[in-house]
Parts: sequence; structure tokens; C-alpha cells
Amino acid sequence: MDTTALRGAYDKLLDAAATPGLGEAADGGWDADHVLAHLLSLDASVAAVALGVVAGARPTLDNRISLDPWNLDRVIARHTDRADLIEHVRRQAGVLCDIADQLDEQAAAVLVPTLLLSNDAVAVDQPLPLAALIDGLAGNHVPEHTRQLLDLRVG
Repeated sequence: MDTTALRGAYDKLLDAAATPGLGEAADGGWDADHVLAHLLSLDASVAAVALGVVAGARPTLDNRISLDPWNLDRVIARHTDRADLIEHVRRQAGVLCDIADQLDEQAAAVLVPTLLLSNDAVAVDQPLPLAALIDGLAGNHVPEHTRQLLDLRVG
């Protein structure tokens, strides 16, 4: 797989996350730390799915743990500050991209049973090719959270 777009999306997200003065969400949604924790959780899940496929397993992807408030608070608590969270996202995004770079066409085409929730509604509940999951991060998921971070700018 070609991860150029995914790497670029993460670069933009990490720049947005490092913006000084990120405040609270006007709609009561996630602050920057929760967005970053969500990304850490979901990226780890996608990387685990990709490694499982390569190992010959047939894993599933369910993003509910990456939305769970208790889990997000746990992830945040394991970091000293936002800069530490940002660096962890940077490293983990690199790992995910490195794994994806090594997927051959056969592995990328494996259908992964997928359950994705967004705003308390089912967004996806069907098998998706592994490549579509990874490409979806670049084309939709990471850019959406980049916009979410930019919307937290104060002033």
C-alpha cells in the first residue's frame, strides 16, 4: 500500500494538535487530549488488525473502545502532557504506516468484519477490505479530527 496520503494527513493533524491555545469544544465534544487519545486507541486497533491479517488470522475492527470515555481518560492519564500525547500519536502513526507500507495486494484485499460508530450512530457494520480501512483513515478519519482540533482554537 502507498501511505503517502496517510502520512500527510497525520502531519497536518499533528501540526493542528500542537497549536497553542486549544480550548474546549463549543458543542461539549472532545477536547484536544481526547481527540489524541481516540486516535491512539483506534490506530492501535487498525495496526493490530493489519498484523493479524498478515499472520493469517481474520480479526475484526470495532471502534467502540476508541470512543469509550473511561478508556480515553485512561490513555490520557498515561501521558505527562499534550506534548507527550502528540509524540505518542506521531510514533504510533509511523508504526501503522510502516505496517501498511508492507501489505501486499492480497493482504490489503482481505475483508475485515467492521463495526464503526460515529456520534452514537452506526456508520459501518459490514466487512471492508483492509486497504479501505487504512485509506479511510487518510481520506476521512484523520482529516475530520484535524478539523475538530482546528475548531478548538481560542481567539
